[in-house]
Amino acid sequence: MASSSIDRRRFLILAGSGTVAALLASSCGNSSTSPVEANDATVARLEQQRRKSGARSVERQLVAAPTTVDLAGRKIATWAYGDTIPGPELRAKVGDILRVQLTNQLPEPTTIHWHGIAIRNDMDGVHDLTQPTISPGAVFTYEFALANAGTYFFHPHTALQLDRGLYAPLIVEDPNDPVTADVDQVLVIDDWLDGIDGATPEKKLTDLRQRGGMGGMGGMNGGTPASNAGAMSGMSSNLLGGDAGDIDYPLHLINGRPPADPATVTVASRARVRLRIINAASDTAYRFAVGGHRLTITHTDGFPIRPIEVDTLLIGMGERYDVIVTALSGVWPIVAAAEGKNTIAAGVLRTTDATASAAPSPDARPTELDGQLLHYSDLVPAESVTLDARRVDRTHRIDLTGDMMSYTWGIDGKSYPKSSPLNVADGERVRLEIRNKSMMWHPIHLHGHSFALSEGGARKDTVNVLPGETRTVELDADNPGQWMLHCHNTYHLEQGMATIMSYRR
Repeated sequence: MASSSIDRRRFLILAGSGTVAALLASSCGNSSTSPVEANDATVARLEQQRRKSGARSVERQLVAAPTTVDLAGRKIATWAYGDTIPGPELRAKVGDILRVQLTNQLPEPTTIHWHGIAIRNDMDGVHDLTQPTISPGAVFTYEFALANAGTYFFHPHTALQLDRGLYAPLIVEDPNDPVTADVDQVLVIDDWLDGIDGATPEKKLTDLRQRGGMGGMGGMNGGTPASNAGAMSGMSSNLLGGDAGDIDYPLHLINGRPPADPATVTVASRARVRLRIINAASDTAYRFAVGGHRLTITHTDGFPIRPIEVDTLLIGMGERYDVIVTALSGVWPIVAAAEGKNTIAAGVLRTTDATASAAPSPDARPTELDGQLLHYSDLVPAESVTLDARRVDRTHRIDLTGDMMSYTWGIDGKSYPKSSPLNVADGERVRLEIRNKSMMWHPIHLHGHSFALSEGGARKDTVNVLPGETRTVELDADNPGQWMLHCHNTYHLEQGMATIMSYRR
């Protein structure tokens, strides 16, 4: 994220010395309480409670480094984990101890955030908040217990690094999962600009700042309406409340491959296929469908729901869905249509009895994309993960604000780290009322926790909030530390749409 009132280097030094506690206390205007920091003893004690006797240790080595990737014959210089996009898939089982040694061979500092995982706060990977950044040439080991099964992913939480190739899936399997499948396949969707015609994420952000968010049109600042830049540039969607995004990306990928060279899932005819869909994009929501097939939704953001059958679903940045399809004989398009951007990411579902030469068109748009759409109100949590009914101890009202003219974003009119923390105490039931006062849609992600949606009660960690909309969620404050809440649009985050859910004692 961009620097503001506290110089970034000074903040890093303070983080290492423990002075961040004083800064957070002063920003809250409450000297009678103190924050529970990432290195607090309560964080370590909770981690020990998560660790079971005889737990298996899963160890991996990971290198973040510059590399060259092949996008349908086009050689692209970018950054990645292990020279591939996505990076190498990590799989473990619930209850395992994951130990990942990261070597930073990038030309700038980095971290890893384990997206969606309720882990110990000092392993969450938010630079200058839960850990110092990992300097070029340095090595850092992440180690934590995996308390929850589900579909997750990991990526940097540093500057605009996510809008390169630095992301990879983390799958935590449940040996007692009632959902069975013959094939378990991860599909990571991404929007791509890095290295194409000299583009970089940093150049794009400079362009957005200079041109006021795709053309210098206005937004909203604290509720004052103005024009909609993305919609004026032709990127608009009724599903997203108007503006579909800030950036018209030249490519969209599934598992690191563009439509001209699609990723292929090959299975036996009538195989029961579990697709774990992850949106790792920086500025794009996708409407997902498999031609000729219905989707049975079984999980959202790692948590099980009562299965529901639909034709298509909308997935915002940071969201994940698990779906089941029963593969019909033939070759079928897997399509993630970039919502409001008139382009697609594409793959192929092929059965082993299909004609070898058969293939869907690279620009195929199956009719399922316009069929029955999944809505949040359709998501009902499985009984095992339903949040129990209890009195709400604390309510926070959060306004998402922004100004397209200057391309600044914030919480309650303030850009991070000037935004005021959301104070909570261990054991509280917390209600968040998230009100979008801007003309843009925002996927809001909370670290270290899941919350229950007001519609249906499904458990999630990322929720799309449309312009003018209020989303109400509830959570149990059961994971002490300092946790970021932010927009998962990489550029909105970098420009300040974030705050901290701060445990206090």
